[in-house]
Amino acid sequence: MKQLGDILLEGGHVTREQLANAVEEQRRLGRSLGRVLVDLGMLSEGQLVAALATQIGLKFVDLSDYPVDGSAVAKVPDAVCRRHNALPIGYEDGKLVVAMADPANVFAVDDIRSMTGMEVKAVVATKADVLAAINRYQRSDTEMDELTSAIDVSHDEDDLSKVTEIIEDAPIVKFVNLLITQAIQDRASDIHIEPAEKDLRVRFRIDGVLHEVMRSPKTITSGVTSRLKIMADINIAERRIPQDGRLSVNANGKKIDLRVATLPTVWGEKIVMRILDNSTAMMKLSDLGFGDENYEVYSKSFVKPYGMILVTGPTGSGKSTTLYATLNIVSKPEVNVITVEDPVEYRIPGINQVQANPKAGLTFAAALRSILRSDPDIVLLGEIRDKETAHIAIEAALTGHLVLSTLHTNDAPSAIVRLTEMGIEPFLVGSALDCVLAQRLARKLCGKCKEAYQPTRESLVEMRFPWSPDEPPPTLYRPVGCSACSKTGYKGRIALHEVMAVSEEIEKLAVEHASALTISKVALEQGMITLRHDGLAKVKAGHTSMEEIFRVVV
Repeated sequence: MKQLGDILLEGGHVTREQLANAVEEQRRLGRSLGRVLVDLGMLSEGQLVAALATQIGLKFVDLSDYPVDGSAVAKVPDAVCRRHNALPIGYEDGKLVVAMADPANVFAVDDIRSMTGMEVKAVVATKADVLAAINRYQRSDTEMDELTSAIDVSHDEDDLSKVTEIIEDAPIVKFVNLLITQAIQDRASDIHIEPAEKDLRVRFRIDGVLHEVMRSPKTITSGVTSRLKIMADINIAERRIPQDGRLSVNANGKKIDLRVATLPTVWGEKIVMRILDNSTAMMKLSDLGFGDENYEVYSKSFVKPYGMILVTGPTGSGKSTTLYATLNIVSKPEVNVITVEDPVEYRIPGINQVQANPKAGLTFAAALRSILRSDPDIVLLGEIRDKETAHIAIEAALTGHLVLSTLHTNDAPSAIVRLTEMGIEPFLVGSALDCVLAQRLARKLCGKCKEAYQPTRESLVEMRFPWSPDEPPPTLYRPVGCSACSKTGYKGRIALHEVMAVSEEIEKLAVEHASALTISKVALEQGMITLRHDGLAKVKAGHTSMEEIFRVVV
């Protein structure tokens, strides 16, 4: 059997000098050579496992881009796969190929052999890859289908006394739990449960795009709706008006909050659940895809002790995430940070968060008026919706407070026009407003399967790509689709930004009631990068595709 060091040298993973240093460290620490190399950063976990597999004469597979056979996966239940950290991935010479983190586990091999009636050929994969593949391929769809047929639908839809006595192992409870678990595993941001005339449709929003995941019999609609209402502490007897609630679940040892909203439709109550991952609220600004120039302009605004920063864009464009990332920088023990939100989506330690409640008279304006009597240094306002809220926010920015808020406009220059149209005096807008950030979210190309190509000169001219005709066409990338990205070609999202600093010239234009187009021209002359150009720069860098940019930016 070859030594591990020889295998690593032949594969070009380490140099002789690195290997010698690692052997010396191994003797000193008394640990395995492979673990020392990983700890020293000379080797990745995957490279170590691949080398160990070669040493014992087994094949190593990278499950992130391996063409897994669904029929092989279906042969072994999810619970068995998780117990042994093994997953069937295909067939070879009449044998079942099983990816294992520990190929020496004879109990796992025996279990799978007796369960499937097939001989097992073990291949090696990292433990993290096997677990991720189990989460990806051992989907709950089949189990949900079985639960759907098992749900007792004999009770009358209006007999709520039975619904409130649901036990934890009832089929309807398992169905709802599996639905939420599957959505979290699929990286969904929203779950849409939509009753139709003849069935119940379930869709997940993944990377900003809705995907239909299943259709169930109409008869389970009442049970699913009632169960979710009970979990979210919503009145199950009220079906005529929209309601809101909140629930928490534990997924893979992590607490996940879900915001639940019901909406009466002609076929029943539609339920939308927004999945709130608190790690989103703790993101850094540097993780949001800011270009160097945009970040420099934006960072100058939030280090000032007063003024107003607005983040604009449509619903679901990541405005709140950007504001929270900004708060994470400016929030310090020596400053008082208060927020007013409707609803409070992410709970952040060290920050005073106020939930707006219009029914009780606690509107944005009323809350903001009270906040200013609580000696704040920084105020985050969920959204500027009316003249009164805008007026108080502007006054707060002018009286020594840093105010962060959102506004619904298509681009940054339009924010000034929108505030003046609300009835705010133009000279106040120009004086208080320090920076406007317009934002959109575009899907990122999957790093495993994106394909390089050379665009034609004609297409670059037609798309107004920032490129000189004297130069050869740049290399761009397009989506392909693989198992790692669920065949979509995209995985994750990246933000596009348009940052406009309010200079003296723009302040004068605001006082003169200038149009958004005029303000935009001056901002561009002063170096503002439009959403489109920021998007094309990210295309050039290989982060996303031309089609995706044109999907989200006009």
